[in-house]
Amino acid sequence: MFQRLHKKRGGFTLVEMMIVIAIIALLAAIAVPSWLRSRKRSQAARILNDLRQIDQAMDQYALDNSKTAGMNPVFTDLQSYLKTASVLYVTGEDLYGDSYGPFTVDSIVKVPPPAFANLSDVAPSGFWSPYY
Repeated sequence: MFQRLHKKRGGFTLVEMMIVIAIIALLAAIAVPSWLRSRKRSQAARILNDLRQIDQAMDQYALDNSKTAGMNPVFTDLQSYLKTASVLYVTGEDLYGDSYGPFTVDSIVKVPPPAFANLSDVAPSGFWSPYY
């Protein structure tokens, strides 16, 4: 008789499965918002890094070509001062497809308004300093 009862018990019960699914759903509900926030924060950090690279490229371009304050280089002028094969070098745009320009020598590049609007919940205006 013991073998007969033991053979019928071959899988999980519905209650056990529901408990496991509830635990997984709870963990996902905790993890997903944190992951989305960290993803947006890393996007903001990438845009900030792009702004720094463009600022440095403009300074180097102005020094190499004896450009004075107020001159307006185009992105192709600055490309040779950026890392080749990078996304910034290839497109000249941010993650959302917005241009960083127009550029002016001795003027700080500003965060594109759509990028600021999309990332303002994780990166307030103080995060972007001095590029905002």
